Amino acid sequence: MISLKKYMDTAHAGSAGPGAGGGKELLPATVAAYRSSLVEMGKCGQDACPVLGEDLKRGLGKLEESLSNTLTPGIVEATEREVRDELRNWGRRTARHYREKTGEVKEILLMMARTAESVGSRDQRCAEQISNVTTQLRTIANLDDLTQIRASIEKSASELKTSIDRMTAEGKAVVDQLRKEVTGYQSKLEEAEQIASRDSLTGLRTRLCAENQIENRIESRQPFCVAILDIDGFKLVNDEHGHLVGDELLKQFATELKSASRATDLIGRWGGDEFILVLDGGLPVAQSHIDRLSKWVCGSYTIQGSSGPRKLEVHASIGLAEHEPAETLKSLVDRADAEMYQHKAISRAQRADSRR
Repeated sequence: MISLKKYMDTAHAGSAGPGAGGGKELLPATVAAYRSSLVEMGKCGQDACPVLGEDLKRGLGKLEESLSNTLTPGIVEATEREVRDELRNWGRRTARHYREKTGEVKEILLMMARTAESVGSRDQRCAEQISNVTTQLRTIANLDDLTQIRASIEKSASELKTSIDRMTAEGKAVVDQLRKEVTGYQSKLEEAEQIASRDSLTGLRTRLCAENQIENRIESRQPFCVAILDIDGFKLVNDEHGHLVGDELLKQFATELKSASRATDLIGRWGGDEFILVLDGGLPVAQSHIDRLSKWVCGSYTIQGSSGPRKLEVHASIGLAEHEPAETLKSLVDRADAEMYQHKAISRAQRADSRR
């Protein structure tokens, strides 16, 4: 931001000499690069902490939009402060979030240690009681009176039964408490895993989750296909209507994707305006499903913006690839991505012809 401010000052000063005009020529490229960096920082924050990253992405998106207007040194300085505040606040919230998660793990370990200690103490008490009974049984062996022997055996048997009953009851209480606490932590961990595997904006699976599912299918050697979907002209939606409208379009598009997909399909957000589908089965069935899905998700969308509802005509380019034997995840996704871009180029050419 300091360098951007320097170029702003240079451009406004209109310095003469061999470098005259250099600031003005470099300023648009510098501003564009900085705006792009803000967007990427938002995406990285979302990847680093899905639970809190959406707030950072949204905040930096608003600041990125503010730089699309006429710039002055004052606006640049104000934006610099706001970016710094956004990053600092996000860093603090993220650190606090992970401290809380670390605390939960620490609590689990302490609970296990307390349980082990409790079991150890119980076993020691029971061992002492059994040792006392054993001592009494040895004493019985030295008795000559049958009545006294019988009375001693009955007493020892009663004490032994009491010790075993107490040990059983204490053991059951410890196990029940341990089971209760483990069940609670298991629920917390499952909830955390669900949050981590879901994209915070769209509710779809994250890229990491989709990659894990693809790897699982590769290892199991079951037939499957991968489809990459990309919304055509999405950058223009952000530039003309703002990132809030763009985010709302992504959420609606994700909802339509889920509605048009089968229960066995895995749907994820691959990044930005790109989505991924993992489809079980061979290419003919997958292609038929993608053809139906494309007709469903493409069309008119009504997005609620700050100045009222906006109607947007949405088209998407889709690339489909079937997994081949011994093929890696990267190779499979690259093939689907290449086909998607091929379709995008064809669609772009067709739209250009229709405008002539």
